[in-house]
Amino acid sequence: MPVLTDDTQSPDLRAGETKGADQMQALVQLLRTRSYEEIRQRMYDSAPGSPWWSACKTELDLRNGQQVADAALAMSRGSEKMRSSMQHFEQLAETLHQTTNDIGNLLRGTQEAGRRLEIAVYVIIGVTLVQFFNLIFEVFRRH
Repeated sequence: MPVLTDDTQSPDLRAGETKGADQMQALVQLLRTRSYEEIRQRMYDSAPGSPWWSACKTELDLRNGQQVADAALAMSRGSEKMRSSMQHFEQLAETLHQTTNDIGNLLRGTQEAGRRLEIAVYVIIGVTLVQFFNLIFEVFRRH
């Protein structure tokens, strides 16, 4: 009677895969110190699916993923700085608006004080003229 098992691979096949994975890891570690251009050139020189091609592709994918992560982090930091600057500008705009309103109120108060001063000057001129005419009248009356 046949026995069914979950493991359909032979031990020799699994050992070959483990050896291939170890070889891939060794090649990726070797490529870590190489330049981006050198890795791309070695990838193009190797046949697709070969251990070198797979190792080059893996290393390039790792580097590209790292660059994407670094760019996302930089974008996040830039976004946070922009948000902080925006809040600061909003606060400055609010302060400017409040200061402008205060200055407007002061100018209105000054305008009203100027009108009262103008009226006071006219009253003083009127009283002075009345007293001057009264003085002239008294002088002419005694003569």
